[in-house]
Amino acid sequence: MGDERAEIGIFGGSGFYSFLEGATDVELSTPFGAPSAPITVGDLGGRRVAFLPRHGRQHQFAPHAIPARANVWALRALGVHTVLGPCAAGSLTAPIAPGDFVVVDQLVDRTWGRADTFYDAGATHHVTFADPYCPVVREVAIATARATGVTVHDRGTMVVINGPRFSTRAESRWFRAQGWEVVGMTQYPEAALVRELGLHYGGIALITDYDTGVEDDPGIDPVSHDQVLAAFEANLTRVREVLTALVPALPAPPTGCSCAQALGPLHPYE
Repeated sequence: MGDERAEIGIFGGSGFYSFLEGATDVELSTPFGAPSAPITVGDLGGRRVAFLPRHGRQHQFAPHAIPARANVWALRALGVHTVLGPCAAGSLTAPIAPGDFVVVDQLVDRTWGRADTFYDAGATHHVTFADPYCPVVREVAIATARATGVTVHDRGTMVVINGPRFSTRAESRWFRAQGWEVVGMTQYPEAALVRELGLHYGGIALITDYDTGVEDDPGIDPVSHDQVLAAFEANLTRVREVLTALVPALPAPPTGCSCAQALGPLHPYE
């Protein structure tokens, strides 16, 4: 593929294209259909990066409809070994405020109906998923975010809901009662699929809201779609700064973790 090869993949929203030098669009077909959009491949800080908006360039894919298997497969086909998954998320706890970043270390899957494995035909493989996020990528992301001056929390459990609706107050209370810190809609099955292919995954959440509010502050209104979009847009420059600093700092590839060993037997789509 020559210039179409990449080593680091980024899933995210729009607005990152302008940071890639010599960028070109690559259209791929996969055994799981087309990805959300053509993949933009270019250079950033001396690294070859493949960028894919998970919701599509027109934000046409709702969270439950994202073609996650095609997206992850396409990045691996380009040679990617490390995947960054920045996302918008709601806070479930007062100390994590809108505008903060959270480098998540755990997730809880509360989705349904999403295609979440490459192993639904042929050889069976039960992937190890006790720690969904690469510890090496996490440490680099935490250090990089701190160096850029943003407020970053070095751990947090992401509960992934199906969407596209937001939580009820009862659901949000339950999530908080379990001790989970943030809520979002896109980290699963993305993280699991990346693990099945033996790649390294890092999840970075930008906090846009307080979900249904904070229990001890009833003056905070529940989250709305417009609020999330406005908060993410207002912080887009800081998201870019973190990613622009993080990409050159990532190992090539990460070592000292077990992510690559999670890859199972050769499956029928190879």
